[in-house]
Amino acid sequence: MTVPLACDDQGRLAQAAHRRIVELAAKCTSIGCGPGMQLTEDVDYLVGRLFVEMAQPMVVDADGLNALAEQPDLFSRHAGPRIVTPHPGEFARLVGIERLNPAEREGRARDLAIRGGLIVVLKGHKTIVTDGHDLYINTTGNPGMATGGCGDVLTGIITALLGQSLSPFAAAQLGVYVHGLAGDLAAAALGQTSLIASDLLRYLPEAFKRVSG
Repeated sequence: MTVPLACDDQGRLAQAAHRRIVELAAKCTSIGCGPGMQLTEDVDYLVGRLFVEMAQPMVVDADGLNALAEQPDLFSRHAGPRIVTPHPGEFARLVGIERLNPAEREGRARDLAIRGGLIVVLKGHKTIVTDGHDLYINTTGNPGMATGGCGDVLTGIITALLGQSLSPFAAAQLGVYVHGLAGDLAAAALGQTSLIASDLLRYLPEAFKRVSG
């Protein structure tokens, strides 16, 4: 389930990978972009082109967000639905501020969503999901989830839900809820202190079972 792509001498994606990525994505119903990509000019180029060109719904996270922060003129230039999932630091870079004031989370998230025609998932305590008009505040999740890789799990969940034909807002809303619920189930069984991202994967089936039940 992995594919070799053109890269530089340090294993980072090169601009030449664009054509192969487009060929592969043509078979896909949804796209996740960003985790593990690293930061280079070539990655900025690739993320920018894919963000603008791909017609499928796309979830952008991690280094994909950092690449977009270097190209804010692209926010509203996309061929399909876009969901961005920044934590507060990534959000601050996206909107060009030094630090996000917690009291301004809802307003800032709405503004970015409207400006870019995006679904914004602003992660953190009581994660916000908004398209600029509707706004959902999540009630699941715990501090033990503030560890490397948990955001990547969320990207995968939302991308998978998009692939099941949920609307972008519904996919983001349900993805955030189930992700947090899996984290809560994991924390109840294992404790918050040593929680890691793979623990969420172990408890995802039970989280989905509880939602669907």
